[in-house]
Amino acid sequence: MLDYIETIKNEVEAFPITDEEELEAFRLEFLSRKGKVQTMFSKMGEVPNEEKATVGKAMNEVKNLAQNKFDDAKEKLEKKEARQVSALDDLTLPTAPMTVGSYHPLTQTLNEMKEIFYRLGFSIADGPEIEDDFHNFTALNFPPNHPARDEQDTFFIRKHDDPEEQDLVLRTHTSPIQIREMQRREPPIRIIAPGKVYRNEAVSPKSYFLFHQVEALYVDTDVSVAELKETLISFAKLMFGSDVTYRLRPGFFPFTEPSLEMDIWWEANGDGKWLEILGSGMVDPNVFKSVDIDPEKYTGFAWGMGVDRIAMLRHGINDIRTFYENDTRFLEQFD
Repeated sequence: MLDYIETIKNEVEAFPITDEEELEAFRLEFLSRKGKVQTMFSKMGEVPNEEKATVGKAMNEVKNLAQNKFDDAKEKLEKKEARQVSALDDLTLPTAPMTVGSYHPLTQTLNEMKEIFYRLGFSIADGPEIEDDFHNFTALNFPPNHPARDEQDTFFIRKHDDPEEQDLVLRTHTSPIQIREMQRREPPIRIIAPGKVYRNEAVSPKSYFLFHQVEALYVDTDVSVAELKETLISFAKLMFGSDVTYRLRPGFFPFTEPSLEMDIWWEANGDGKWLEILGSGMVDPNVFKSVDIDPEKYTGFAWGMGVDRIAMLRHGINDIRTFYENDTRFLEQFD
């Protein structure tokens, strides 16, 4: 029986496999249900009991040899086929077009905004997207009963009934970065804080539960409202052109006093309207006190700009949701 097994082994080793036809012939001859390997195992009943262990081991070696040879040959033929060039007979044919990625329109807009603020003397600061109650609300002069602290407005990750414990939220603005910067260093401070923010808002053409902001902070001695207005107007003209139509109007925010809001005239679908792009103001003295900066010595201004709305204005887009649908037909327009 061992001589018979050795003969099959030699046949397996000698069988040539150079193409798909020979591969299939090998399979039929050795590995099919009626192939030589299966036939070999069918003869196990003829083997004396004392020889079964030795013979069985030899049979398994031949079976594994045949299966491995088949698998290796199949893999090599598949790789060879993949390397073949379908247009070898005409090397003058152009190659297939290569699709390359590009920056998302929100990223493009944010990069333009960063360049403008670099020119205006600002540096960039960063901070966490998961914030505690102190940095997101308390240090920014939000009273305990302010609506922004409610779950209808804010995404809470952890909320405590115990007033001694800190709540954790998805940051509702990038203003906490301003708090962290004022805790970290002494004035003068002149930074912008770009990033994603989250609010539990109803989704509409102008609002989304995720959006992007660029907060700014300038703290020094004798900073004035006039400087704030001039900085905002300079930004608007650099971003939208010198002929941009804008307005500044009074606003209210817990962390600034006085406060201003800026609107840009927006032509969408032939229907012109004012679109708010930012809220701003002079830093409230209570904010300075929360980070141990002397409000008698220092003043400052701050603002928060919506990157998404500025992108809508720049590109004539009338629905903020378009930015988040990942429709390649839309995104390809910004290559």
